[in-house]
Amino acid sequence: MAGLRLGPLLRYVDQESGTTATVWAEASRPCTVEVRCADGASGAAPTFAVAGHHYALVVVEGLTPGSTTTYEVRIGSRRVWPPEDSRHPPSTITTPPSAQEPRELRISFGSCRWAASPGAGTGHDPAGPDALVTLAAHLAADPAAQRPDVLLLLGDQVYADETSGATRRRLAARRDLREPPGAEVADYDEYTCLYDESWRDPDVRWLLSTVPSCMIFDDHDVIDDWNTSAAWQEQIRATPWWHERIVSGLMSYWVYQHLGNLSPAELAADPVYAAVRASPDGTEALRRFAAETDADPARTRWSYQRIFGRVQLLMVDTRAARVLDEGRRAMLDEDEARWLRERVLSDPSAYDHVLIGSSLPWLLPPLVHDAETWNAALCSGSRGRRWARFGERLRRAADLEHWAAFPDSFGRFTELLRRAGSGPDAPATVCVLSGDVHHAYIAEPHWPVSTPGGAPEARVLQLTCSPAHNAVPRSIRLGFRFGWSRAGRRIGRMLTRHGRTERSPVTWSRVGGPWFGNQLMTLTLHGRNSALTLVQAKSIGRDDQLRSVLERSLTGES
Repeated sequence: MAGLRLGPLLRYVDQESGTTATVWAEASRPCTVEVRCADGASGAAPTFAVAGHHYALVVVEGLTPGSTTTYEVRIGSRRVWPPEDSRHPPSTITTPPSAQEPRELRISFGSCRWAASPGAGTGHDPAGPDALVTLAAHLAADPAAQRPDVLLLLGDQVYADETSGATRRRLAARRDLREPPGAEVADYDEYTCLYDESWRDPDVRWLLSTVPSCMIFDDHDVIDDWNTSAAWQEQIRATPWWHERIVSGLMSYWVYQHLGNLSPAELAADPVYAAVRASPDGTEALRRFAAETDADPARTRWSYQRIFGRVQLLMVDTRAARVLDEGRRAMLDEDEARWLRERVLSDPSAYDHVLIGSSLPWLLPPLVHDAETWNAALCSGSRGRRWARFGERLRRAADLEHWAAFPDSFGRFTELLRRAGSGPDAPATVCVLSGDVHHAYIAEPHWPVSTPGGAPEARVLQLTCSPAHNAVPRSIRLGFRFGWSRAGRRIGRMLTRHGRTERSPVTWSRVGGPWFGNQLMTLTLHGRNSALTLVQAKSIGRDDQLRSVLERSLTGES
């Protein structure tokens, strides 16, 4: 008899009609998964098979615009969600009103969630309380609490290269961990262990069943510093274990994260989804797609667009879409950059706010930015071959691979943001939402008066929030604080002179932070108004609680 193995996850909710949604689930055996809502809406889908696992993405139709309805998941005649012994409120689907009148929109975001269990039998978690778990417990306990309308998970949803003790024991039961890749995941079935660990926590499972989510990968979803450079790629492709790792990483991302990012119309038009569903076993079709994507990343677009009334969200792939050849390095390949540019600039009057989800921050602490720009110059040969070899070693050792490490891309992206915020029809805000760097901050760019076209009218901001649950060593905290300091800026200027780099098209200042801890940011958007909050998970007595660190208007006085 089939049961519910993982999920349900509420993924897509139609923001235009307010009548459709998608719900993702993993079953224990082949079956048909059905979603029934209290308002009469419903949907059903047969499972598709990948590597012995069975998944369904159910399109729910007939929802009532501007309403909240509870739902249950059924397999055959049995209700499998919510569990009979659940201590959580019923899972719900909330739809927007169909009218185009301004409405409040709450978008919570964060990244870098290591889902490991507390340390060996002590009940103590060395990384501190999990912000996502704490948010879920808070919302479940207080029916009056304001829920996010959508949750953005900006990368490192799983850690393929940093497995927990429980996962290592599961891996050791399958193979010899003394052989590469050791305690890291090796294949698709081992990736499923990571998602089990990350999404099976009861609080997180309930949260993801009732708050829609948008996801994009970062490096640890595959491996630390994924696609740092051409030399890195050449070296890792020569290992005997890498091909299976990258193919399995892309396969599992497609199943567990990417499919739910798509609308029902996009799913219906997706040839890979059609091929996988049409086969009794979609493994080979999906494996072929993943291998071809690894060989030619430009053939697949992981980036996507979501529209929430007068708010445009663009989630951008800053990992797989890179061009790594040293002479023409780019964060985004030509097609990806064109896709982003067209959507940012196509109809500026249609949006009050433009949000760009980039797992990697655009604006970093100035010393870190200058170090990455300097390093990119060294690697390209600005100081000769010896310095280039040193630069490549340093690039990998110090994780110098953000936007600043791709100077041409940084300049083009900066100009795109300036244009997005310029003109009589400009939105009120243009914000880059990021994670990765294990601290939170707000940075605001400043364009020189000589900038062609002038400074933008919109407020352009870098909003960075990380981690949701991970350790932040004291040395890292000190390093990032120093990176924002005057002394750090002076050292950065020395590095850029040594590297003979061009001056950045913008300067920027830190207008909030840095904050360290397990944390989440929330944007509250209403008309042309925007406000930002930051909460951190703290252990207070015997309880884990959310503590408010920041509440600030982004469109008024800051």
